[in-house]
Amino acid sequence: MRKLKNSELQRLTNEGYKTAVKTRIIVILDNIRSLNNIGSVFRTSDAFLIEKIYLCGITAKPPHKDIHKTALGATESVDWEYAEDTLTLIERLKEEKIEIASIEQAKNAIMLNEFTPRKDKKLAVVFGNEVKGVQQEVVSASNYCLEIPQYGTKHSLNISVSCGVVLWDLYQKIQ
Repeated sequence: MRKLKNSELQRLTNEGYKTAVKTRIIVILDNIRSLNNIGSVFRTSDAFLIEKIYLCGITAKPPHKDIHKTALGATESVDWEYAEDTLTLIERLKEEKIEIASIEQAKNAIMLNEFTPRKDKKLAVVFGNEVKGVQQEVVSASNYCLEIPQYGTKHSLNISVSCGVVLWDLYQKIQ
């Protein structure tokens, strides 16, 4: 075995990404504080051909050097939009018949490994603040909550790690 060179990876150009068929998944960042987490979510979203990212509330917007540091250019490939209020955005997306799943530990949450997304519907996944999680009003307005099973002593994962786990899992299930 040998490691592949970047030139051997056959990755899309930014223009190719823009015209590629996207995964029917939207990412919503609800008041994310860390610019590095935001950049990481952009990079992960690029990897799984995510349709769009919504940056809500206090979530910083590109261009910013600390977002760029971890996004590595994904802010140029993945479509994004700022929405001041997450709940208002959720209500609008629901009117467009998009299902909303908050990634949160909640009563009656569905374990991610037991969840089967509908292939005929777009799905928006909401990731919450590093300390407070997804706002309760957003959780209440969601169609369901998905929880990442965890088996150790800690009760949470970093938002960028959660995003990677969730997007990989959902991508595998809808392909």
